[in-house]
Amino acid sequence: MSNGIHINPRVEAFAQGVQALNGLPSSVVGDAMGRLVGTTGLHPVNRSSVSVCGNAFTVRVRAGDNLLIHKALEMLKPGDVLVVDGEGDVSRALVGEIMMTSAIVHGAVAFVIDGAIRDVDAFEEHKFPCWARGVNLRGPYKDGPGSINEPITVGGMLVNPGDIVLGDSDGVVAVPSSQALVVAKAAKDKVLVEHQMIADIKSGAYSPAWVDELLRQKGA
Repeated sequence: MSNGIHINPRVEAFAQGVQALNGLPSSVVGDAMGRLVGTTGLHPVNRSSVSVCGNAFTVRVRAGDNLLIHKALEMLKPGDVLVVDGEGDVSRALVGEIMMTSAIVHGAVAFVIDGAIRDVDAFEEHKFPCWARGVNLRGPYKDGPGSINEPITVGGMLVNPGDIVLGDSDGVVAVPSSQALVVAKAAKDKVLVEHQMIADIKSGAYSPAWVDELLRQKGA
């Protein structure tokens, strides 16, 4: 489309990958991916029912403008996570209660907004998970340009259409669908290791000898 507006077909969800990753801690999934994946500077708007896993539906907009988000709402399907690159701008809210309501009606499961939102109480009331960079009562413009279903960056993290987005109280990670099953397996193994470590600490069986060994290797 002309005028700097690009609307691409949606990428359908990899249901098996979503199922495999669902419920895993974002921090553990990030660790399983080399600790280089995950958003920075985005925070959960609501503190209740914020754990979510779904299909990335990506949008890029100009700072303070939500025209393409309105178009994206029409294209959402059940299980989608609307992920918006708003250039990190917090001077105007990109979404609020009305757009959240539309997303819920279309079956979306969460918003991830690298920008500001408003109507925070409504997100909490409906227990609709949302991560954002900030909150601002000032409304957006509707001029464009922007794009739908192209690679974007939110909170310093690359998100491609069709990635699997996992979010909880710690933050948000995006897993390429091609890596989902391998990452899920590694994350589940790490969860078991961490549970055993916690049990060992509580029972007194845990040994921190590895710390001294690592320091010795570093010449300390």
